[in-house]
Amino acid sequence: METPRYHTANSKTYRFTNEFKDTLRKNPTEAEKIMWELLRNKKTGHKIRRQHIIDSFIADFVCLTKKLVIEIDGKIHLQQKEYDALRTERLNELGFQVIRFTNEEVISDSSVVVMKIKETLDSIFNLNIPD
Repeated sequence: METPRYHTANSKTYRFTNEFKDTLRKNPTEAEKIMWELLRNKKTGHKIRRQHIIDSFIADFVCLTKKLVIEIDGKIHLQQKEYDALRTERLNELGFQVIRFTNEEVISDSSVVVMKIKETLDSIFNLNIPD
């Protein structure tokens, strides 16, 4: 069996999840494009990854050293609230905090969203986990 590239991935589902992750990276939503431009290259002072596998999930954005998952929710999330709650619960069990923003929040006021993300990151004790 192939060894996962990142220590956060579930080795049993890695191959499928990794293929899906690649598809998501190649086809970001408008809100994800905006956020990536604002979060990449440590613009918040913290290293952020996009479309990163954690367990069997693909986080939109994550700061591994702070164990913070940042999700940008489109309209589909209105119909999958129960799944999102279970996913958040599992990520919390793995030690990750999850914060969510809507596509509309990102598109209409991305500076406020980035400020909230930076404030959250700055308030989390550094866990000294490799990026």
